[in-house]
Amino acid sequence: MTDFKAVGVIPARYGSTRFPAKMLADLCGKPLVVRTVERVRQARSLSDVLLATDDERIAEAARAENISVVLTRADHPSGTDRIAEAVSGIDADIVVNIQGDEPFMDAALIDALVERMIAEPGLEMATAATPIRDITELHAASVVKVVCSNSGHALYFSRSLIPFARDVSPETLLDQNLYLRHLGIYSYRRDFLLKLVSHPPHPLEETEKLEQLRALALGAKIAVLITDQPAPGVDTPEDLTAARKFYQARTGDNRL
Repeated sequence: MTDFKAVGVIPARYGSTRFPAKMLADLCGKPLVVRTVERVRQARSLSDVLLATDDERIAEAARAENISVVLTRADHPSGTDRIAEAVSGIDADIVVNIQGDEPFMDAALIDALVERMIAEPGLEMATAATPIRDITELHAASVVKVVCSNSGHALYFSRSLIPFARDVSPETLLDQNLYLRHLGIYSYRRDFLLKLVSHPPHPLEETEKLEQLRALALGAKIAVLITDQPAPGVDTPEDLTAARKFYQARTGDNRL
């Protein structure tokens, strides 16, 4: 990895429809986004980890923990656009986009995404997915599905149930690894990332509210790494309660 420089960027905004101020919510003594940075810093492949935010309150919390912060514009249509601004003046070959509400992100997965980019020079992007085993997830629009080619590249992402099971109930296919849940982590070649955000959101992206569809519409090759079901992220206050218990179980920290 010595010939490639990879940086991790965590986009974080204050507003959230389901959970306002989520990034600053307390997770056993530190803000949620700080816990996420702590996990991401465990990745061996990253030369630096940056927090990209448009909110001074998040920036102050990060600086208090010696986290590098880049203040960005507030009008970005997606996290991808936000991290592109954050790295526009940075020397890097690969940029990894990690969601700020993933305090238990597997550092080994970050390393695997960077390694895949290095091993396959023609890749513009890489991401991850995990087999769906739960019927509720299978039919939930909040769970993004991805279908892949034989070579492990993304064919399409959707909130709908894909692939469509014409002759059988999709529930009967859950043990065949046919249905994959997309995980919100991406690695990009920096040059492609800057090209990507130079294009306006694609109608597919605007329809499904999935920013990765802009890349597919541009013809990007996106590798999809299959991984075991990760620890849950934090989307709601109820998720935060579960995360506190999960953190306590892993660390022995009794602060809930």
